[in-house]
Amino acid sequence: MKIAIVGTGYVGLVTGTCFAEMGTDVYCVDVDTQKIENLKKGIIPIYEPGLEEMVKRNYQADRLHFTTELKDCLNEVEVLFSAVGTPPDEDGSADLKYVLDVARTIGRYMTKYLLVVTKSTVPVGTAQIIKQTIQHELDLREMDIPFDIASNPEFLKEGTAISDFMSPDRVVVGVETERAEALMTKLYRPFLLNNFRVIYMDVPSAEMTKYAANAMLATRISFMNDIANLCEIIGADVNMVRKGIGTDARIGSRFLYPGCGYGGSCFPKDVKALVKTGLVNGYPMRILQAVEDVNESQKTILFDKLYKHYNGDLKGKKIALWGLAFKPETDDMREAPSLVLIDKMVDAGCQVTAYDPIAMTEAKRRIGDKVDYAKDIYDSVVDADALVLVTEWKEFRMPSWNAIRKLMSVPLVIDGRNIYDKTELAENGFIYYCIGR
Repeated sequence: MKIAIVGTGYVGLVTGTCFAEMGTDVYCVDVDTQKIENLKKGIIPIYEPGLEEMVKRNYQADRLHFTTELKDCLNEVEVLFSAVGTPPDEDGSADLKYVLDVARTIGRYMTKYLLVVTKSTVPVGTAQIIKQTIQHELDLREMDIPFDIASNPEFLKEGTAISDFMSPDRVVVGVETERAEALMTKLYRPFLLNNFRVIYMDVPSAEMTKYAANAMLATRISFMNDIANLCEIIGADVNMVRKGIGTDARIGSRFLYPGCGYGGSCFPKDVKALVKTGLVNGYPMRILQAVEDVNESQKTILFDKLYKHYNGDLKGKKIALWGLAFKPETDDMREAPSLVLIDKMVDAGCQVTAYDPIAMTEAKRRIGDKVDYAKDIYDSVVDADALVLVTEWKEFRMPSWNAIRKLMSVPLVIDGRNIYDKTELAENGFIYYCIGR
């Protein structure tokens, strides 16, 4: 079976590579010539554990192909996945420019039946716009070529994307015809031989499912952050509260960890897009607007703790910052809390020295020399007036506090992910602040 994946970003590259791993012949298409040439050389544009080796293996096996010309492979494939970016516009709505560019190219050059599957996260109704766009181009050519549309939203977690794809807890597919359903079943059956967990539904419901899932997870995060902030004020311990409610089977324990706000490529963008969809359709999404407001406020909470400790006198203070990526096991800094924190600290006159195991290159691309970059965690804390943890990488979990105490000017730790034991830090002479305790 031959398929095409348009867009070699995070979703497209992982999707294409995993399908190739199962024996499918995959054409990965992107307009970025340099990116395509790099992929042919085994140079991966993103960090995802295990992906580089899998790309190289399937490229060498001639199951994974990279090209800049979509029109050249349209006649070779039965299924085309559109996985191009849908960045938020200034008003929060999803920008469909690249999605519709793909649709127009399909309509201009297709010569036989094709199943066009939307993999990108798009607003409800986008598949119908894609269908109309393709049909318009076919009408201009006076061609009567059958095609189907489908929606197959991704539910990949950065850092575990390969295992998520290779062994999914469910696959959501929106289709309009039996032919489209049969093709999608053929594609996904190798992944789900023992338990076929593909959920078929109508296309608008599939589009909505992706937004609803991310909005629910974002809501749980902002809810716990709100609870944590109240816990601090009234003297409760949010970790105890989390355990108390997480054992309720109706609630569960996942995504109930308080912190310094969520970021990344999905939650912020999708919450904004769903809020915008509600406004456009005359239905304000009041809960989701509050979710977004809480998250934006939460991104400043570590700075607020630092500011309060020093009574607003931060000019010239040296701050060690651990973690730049929005979460561990990725170099993704989109909407990362670290970016907000860095801006506020630098504006207040702080000298920031940052360290991240993976995201340093990405940080330099985004913020340049706004901060200094350390070679490791111990280098970052030399003469520091505070240590602020933003991303809970594994190598940050058990540092030598004795060594760090000797290196720092002021033994102050601000823990943005509640990963440290306050008793242990107190025994080592540290002043310790965290979230919700």
